Amino acid sequence: MATLQRRLAEFAAARKWQPYHTPKNLASALSVEASELVEIFQWLTPEESARVMADPDTAHRVTDEVADVLAYLLQLCEVLGIDPLAALDAKIDRNERRFPI
Repeated sequence: MATLQRRLAEFAAARKWQPYHTPKNLASALSVEASELVEIFQWLTPEESARVMADPDTAHRVTDEVADVLAYLLQLCEVLGIDPLAALDAKIDRNERRFPI
């Protein structure tokens, strides 16, 4: 995870994009990319959505959008000083207490 965050930071730094990588802008970009992922599934039936990865062209689009979502989420975490894995672990703990078996 740290290696990917470092690569993303180096990529942005090489292009002098850091001034634009504010929490607001990164959260907005994350939302846009998540919407692009949703768009792929928007009019599919549940059955069609379950088979989306069977079509190579659609699978490629889904994979790219998932990567874009993850990239912006990791960049947002980096800017805000959030350890994404620790945050997820803590959230699962809270959900287990909130929704007991």
